[in-house]
Amino acid sequence: MLLWVGLGNPGEKYQKQRHNIGFMIVEKIASQHSFTPWKNKMKARICEGEIAGQKIILLKPQLFINKSGEPLSQVARFYKISLDSIYVFYDDIDLKPGKVKIKNGGGHGGHNGIRNIDENMGKNYWRIRTGIGRPEKKELVQKWVLNDFSSEEQRSWLNFLLQIIATESNKLAERNPELFMSRVSLLTNTEIKMRKENQITGDLNGI
Repeated sequence: MLLWVGLGNPGEKYQKQRHNIGFMIVEKIASQHSFTPWKNKMKARICEGEIAGQKIILLKPQLFINKSGEPLSQVARFYKISLDSIYVFYDDIDLKPGKVKIKNGGGHGGHNGIRNIDENMGKNYWRIRTGIGRPEKKELVQKWVLNDFSSEEQRSWLNFLLQIIATESNKLAERNPELFMSRVSLLTNTEIKMRKENQITGDLNGI
């Protein structure tokens, strides 16, 4: 059994914010792979399903993001899931938009949700960082992560990145995180390149 966790803030007003991309990812996985309906359990939203013959629990902590470790640790203990079977999706301002990196263990990089998980559970779980970019000025970072994705961001990379991650999640279920990361990177870069070329063609045709 694997536990896949998306980080974000609970509540309707936070749904489309950059900080909530972890929630968006697990929601897309649940929808694409026909998981059970979401239910409330242990201060979290949980659903279950199967990918590549592997049982998966999807989790959205329902405390604010800086307390994510509390419900996650409760759920992990309840289902007796070890750290190396836990995968956490979250936003990273130090990665370019749409870029995905995965590793086991490491630091929190200033992310308060990851910091709290480390404090509650230790560090040897899988971290899946998803780039959201950063503003030019450091003092605008908090406003940046707590603002909604723009329509342009949704069109230019977010929507198809969520689709690609959900489609390629079978690689994670098969415990092949490196292949998952390389496939997501390849498909995302290909899609971005194609869209840019189509935009340039469209602009030239309009001259």
